[in-house]
Amino acid sequence: MNNNIIEYCLKKNGATKSYPFGPEPIVIKIAGKMFALIFENKGDYSYINLKCDPMIAENLREQHENVCPGYHMNKKHWNTITMDDSLQESDIFAMIDHSYDLVVNKLPRKLRESILGMN
Repeated sequence: MNNNIIEYCLKKNGATKSYPFGPEPIVIKIAGKMFALIFENKGDYSYINLKCDPMIAENLREQHENVCPGYHMNKKHWNTITMDDSLQESDIFAMIDHSYDLVVNKLPRKLRESILGMN
C-alpha cells in the first residue's frame, strides 16, 4: 500500500518529496509546507501523518482504532494513521485530500491559484 500512498500524494499539483529529517520519514510538501509524512516499516506497519481539521480529527480518532494524535506533531492538527489494512485505501486517499486542501487553502491567493492552475 505504501507505494500507492506515496504516488497518490505526489500526483497532487505542486507536491514534492523530500527527506529533511534524514532517511525517514518521507515528507510530502506543497509550496514548502508539509501535508504528509510517511514512516515506512516501523515495527509491523507503516504510518502516515496527515494534517486534519481539529473537529474532523477527533471524529476520525473516535471512529477508527488506527487513527491517533499525530506522532511528533501538533496533536490538535495532525493525525497518525497506522496503515494496517483496517482502513480502505480510498479512506486514506480522502484523508490525504483533506490534508492537502488544508495546506493549499492557507497559501497566499496568487500562489494557490498558480499551483491549482487557476491563472
